[in-house]
Amino acid sequence: MRLTIAIAGAVLTALSLAPATATAAPENPDMSPMIIGGSYAQNFPYAARLFANGRENCSATKIAPNWILTAEHCVASSATYTFRAGSLDQHSGGQMVTASQIIKHPSSDLALARVSPAMSGPFAPLAGSSDGVVTGQTVQLYGWGATCTNQPEINCQSRYLKVANTRVTNPNGSDYRGGRAIAVQRVDGIAAGGDSGGPMFAAGRQVGVASTSDRATRSNYTRIATYRSWIQQYSGV
Repeated sequence: MRLTIAIAGAVLTALSLAPATATAAPENPDMSPMIIGGSYAQNFPYAARLFANGRENCSATKIAPNWILTAEHCVASSATYTFRAGSLDQHSGGQMVTASQIIKHPSSDLALARVSPAMSGPFAPLAGSSDGVVTGQTVQLYGWGATCTNQPEINCQSRYLKVANTRVTNPNGSDYRGGRAIAVQRVDGIAAGGDSGGPMFAAGRQVGVASTSDRATRSNYTRIATYRSWIQQYSGV
């Protein structure tokens, strides 16, 4: 599978925003391994699950009371987009919100959703325009995507938020639309279908947004530092 294939693939899902306090994942849920590998996240109140016309589709983050950050290819259709934000369980908890406006970056795989009602904090701390990552650095990926490779990915989307460690191989890679991206290699897991739009974190800040993956060893995350002024222009953060 080509690395340039967007992680969301053909799976349609939706993002929903949750409140400040994340719902805890069970210790031994009857589910497949995380992401592809990785583990269950234990404390991540910034996450949002994206739903398109009520179906699971992508991952995202809440960045301000009325704004969610995700990948452009996750919101490319004319669907109704809803989100569960702040819960580790995509089926319950947190806060459900609906997108009233979608703003797509003109040349990278980034999109902003203006949502209502307003969400409670905390919100994902974003990397500044001068904040970057370096080759060899270990970074964390979060998402509700597929946990399998031997069946349709829609059949094995994780109910609970997952996290995986990866290592930066190129801080100047390319995303699905040719924008600047951070390329990473699997350490204990990698992104798969449904993780699109989800965050990459480094040193306590969100530095990337999931764009593409080979669903085995490599992923590309659109680099927030490059597009920080665009995000701020609309969201104010």
